[in-house]
Amino acid sequence: MEAPHPQGEAAAGWVTVEEWRGSSASMLSRTAVLTASASSLTSRRFGSRWGRIGSRMLGAFVPEGFPGSVTPDYVPFQTWDTLQGLSTYIRAMLSTQALLGAIGVGEQSATVIGATFQWFLRDLTGMLGGILFTFYQGSNLDSNAKMWRLVADFMNDLGMLMDLLSPLFPSSLIVIMCLGSLSRSFTGVASGATRAALTQHFALANNAADISAKEGSQETLATMTGMGLGMLLAHITRGHALSVWVSFLSLTVFHMYANYKAVQSLSLTTLNSERASILLQYFKECSEVLAPKQVSQQEHILPFWSSWRKLIRIKLPHEHVHLGAKASMLTHTDMLEIAKTRSHYENSNYLLLDKEGSVHIFIHKQATPADVLKSFIHGLVLTNLSQNGKSQHAEARRWMDDKYTTFISKLQVKGYSTERLLSHSIVWRAHWLHGQLDEKLE
Repeated sequence: MEAPHPQGEAAAGWVTVEEWRGSSASMLSRTAVLTASASSLTSRRFGSRWGRIGSRMLGAFVPEGFPGSVTPDYVPFQTWDTLQGLSTYIRAMLSTQALLGAIGVGEQSATVIGATFQWFLRDLTGMLGGILFTFYQGSNLDSNAKMWRLVADFMNDLGMLMDLLSPLFPSSLIVIMCLGSLSRSFTGVASGATRAALTQHFALANNAADISAKEGSQETLATMTGMGLGMLLAHITRGHALSVWVSFLSLTVFHMYANYKAVQSLSLTTLNSERASILLQYFKECSEVLAPKQVSQQEHILPFWSSWRKLIRIKLPHEHVHLGAKASMLTHTDMLEIAKTRSHYENSNYLLLDKEGSVHIFIHKQATPADVLKSFIHGLVLTNLSQNGKSQHAEARRWMDDKYTTFISKLQVKGYSTERLLSHSIVWRAHWLHGQLDEKLE
């Protein structure tokens, strides 16, 4: 630090101390300069009082070290996520008002025990639904965080719609209430799980806890704002069914759009089956690796897209690869084929079976996450080579020996996490003896 030398104080000595504010060394601002001599102390402050108060308030909503401590896609995602959350809380007031009216709040004929029992059934259905959803899809949420994020909010919209419909069908009130609660239970599980995955993605400075805490502050602010606007809208539209429905449907359309834009803005660096397939295809064509943002633009994130492809019988390359196949599915012909191609998988903790246009990957019981990733890439290579109807195990093996290490290195340079492949849990594993396999099959 250099500062002007106080005149007349050369013999006595002097010292200058500067005050800087900021949680990151790259994001500091000078707030004060103090200079002391033997006989005096001078100070100079920078910035306004309101500016300092504003920066402190901002610190309650953004992670420490922002923006350097988070990924570039944090701001656009949080912006759209806050807007969709705001619309959710406004609609919640309309749907809750309709639901309370349906169970008899405000009517003399309604009983407390009746309303309590209906509410209990609603909550119980939601709890059971959450457990069942976790049982069937829990292991798939991490690998398809974008898609399940959209699914979660769509199911929430569906639950709110059920609440709004409940007064129109009093004879089926309990059924409609339970269906709405069931729908929202999927939302709670899927939204919470995908939020955890996204928080890990945003954390560049091992600050996932800080990001999660600031996310809570942002959501609380959006909740309070949404509740206030929702109460105002509920008061304005009270007694006007058409206005209620127009407001609800308009906000729902905006909510779905904001969710799509939020998910679309994400550039994830983890590898799932589709991202790995896109990256491999480009690498084979250009010997380079796409940046995360470029891959994000090519991903299919709409929930109904996969179902639509199945109806028209169109499969993407990664959908031809079946990871963690069951050994009990093997026929005698399959076993003979494995014996014939076994030499191409020496010292590998996986085996590939090319069958009917698909590649089935059998994972060894001692395989590591790195082995699983390698087996999937190997399966993609074999799938691409086998499209002409002929088995290409030898050529796929040569590609893996020559190019796989380079491919992984270039992924790491681009910032991708190559420790593992995000996929469904591999429940089925296998064990084989290389030296005795041919003898057993003869």
